[in-house]
Amino acid sequence: MAADTAPERALRTLIVDDEPLAIERLQILCAQTDGIDLVGTASDGEAALRLVEALKPDLLLCDIAMPGLDGMGVAQALEKQADRPAIIFCTAFDQFAVAAFDVAAVDYLLKPVSGERLSKAVARVHDKLRQPPTEKPQPTGWTEEFWVPHRSEMIRVAAADIDRIEAERDYMRLHIGQRSFLLHQTISELERRLDPNRFIRLHRSTIVRRDHIAKLRHDGLGVWHADLADGTEVRIGRTYLQAAKAITGR
Repeated sequence: MAADTAPERALRTLIVDDEPLAIERLQILCAQTDGIDLVGTASDGEAALRLVEALKPDLLLCDIAMPGLDGMGVAQALEKQADRPAIIFCTAFDQFAVAAFDVAAVDYLLKPVSGERLSKAVARVHDKLRQPPTEKPQPTGWTEEFWVPHRSEMIRVAAADIDRIEAERDYMRLHIGQRSFLLHQTISELERRLDPNRFIRLHRSTIVRRDHIAKLRHDGLGVWHADLADGTEVRIGRTYLQAAKAITGR
């Protein structure tokens, strides 16, 4: 007969949001969610930092867009603390999704936050706390993961899984196998964040993972294309042709 599993310790949780109705909604959700012990609320970033110092919470449910010190600023201020609380961002905007990984957020929830989605995020925090402490890897300087909006939630996408990126107005479409996701980011910003040893820009509107390129060819009129492993054809812009040819050692 299997031994009983000890229940998870409730996470001492602090809500940070400048909108009273948003705080009230999260308070109700916290009361309905297992594994949360609500210890306080803060209506701005400065108050949040003071309460973190005084209350030592395990978890922050933190808005991003706030006057004064915003949610990213709170996360950055706590980043160097050895016992910093886990952070779950709760925001109405998806354009902060890339920056959320820079501050090691555990999850990124879009408002209005659902009880089911909050429960999943809390479970993720518990999973993280159960992991034995390991030596923190040295940062590479390149973004390894992204948060991307999918239906009513945000999901993690590993940079290594992205086959190609195509610009669509103010968004980038990340192609991963047969699926694709839209990310609110400029192509120049994404190019700056991605490891150039892993990705190459082939056109003003296209970035491709290098090992996803099957061959390069030209049409006899000076126009070059890259054929990708999934059968997609990408036209290579003149500005990027020299770098593309360098893949072949030419």
